[in-house]
Amino acid sequence: MINEIQGLVNEYARWLREKTQVRQVDEWVEITTPYLDRHNDYLQIYTRRRNGDYILTDAGYILQDLELSGCKLDSPKRRALLMITLNGFGVKLNKDRLEVYTSVASFAPSKHNLIQAMLAVNDLFGLATPMTTSLFYEDVVTWLDVHDIRYASNVKFTGQSGFDHLFDFIIPKSRNQPERIIKTINNPSRNTAQAVAFAWIDIKEARPPDSKAYAILNDSERPVPGNVLDALNNYGVKTVSWNNREAVVKELAT
Repeated sequence: MINEIQGLVNEYARWLREKTQVRQVDEWVEITTPYLDRHNDYLQIYTRRRNGDYILTDAGYILQDLELSGCKLDSPKRRALLMITLNGFGVKLNKDRLEVYTSVASFAPSKHNLIQAMLAVNDLFGLATPMTTSLFYEDVVTWLDVHDIRYASNVKFTGQSGFDHLFDFIIPKSRNQPERIIKTINNPSRNTAQAVAFAWIDIKEARPPDSKAYAILNDSERPVPGNVLDALNNYGVKTVSWNNREAVVKELAT
């Protein structure tokens, strides 16, 4: 089993390396990644030297795009959730820019963390509109609390690759159930599914052997694409559609 998982991790690293492109843009270097945003455009980050180290930034793309789409992060709840998400990845907010300062030795994991933060923020608020009163993550928290499901939130694990992965909830092992690790996906897409699948593959061998991974998918406004379900289920992540969430209450609560 460990050889199979190691092969999957190696394949992911090869794909990431081959699909990443760099070019000079004035004093910055633009890095085009294979990850897609909600417009199906490749995410781009920018880097340059600063005092012997590096600065990595999204140049304000994520928050500016959300605002142009009608989602302003000006309420206390949204602002707090944004900061919790960024802090989980060690990413700073500088005006409207997501930024990371890193040494040469930490460049790779810092780049990974910035990209994961961009994806997470994009997913958290991607379907929000000015009339939205609650976010999907908050809905999941409320649902867990209503059913008295005990959990810890915003839990980070380090995978075999050396990268950190942030999961939304972990439910500790009980007498009847193993450890359960949960990721919420507000805007299910092939891109978000791949990110969650890789995160689970990367940390799986470091968790107890019977641990389970769940992805709670927001299907309240549109059906979840079949390729998203296949990508998650094929890598051992149990998918839970929001409209069918009551079916898993017992296994999460016990």
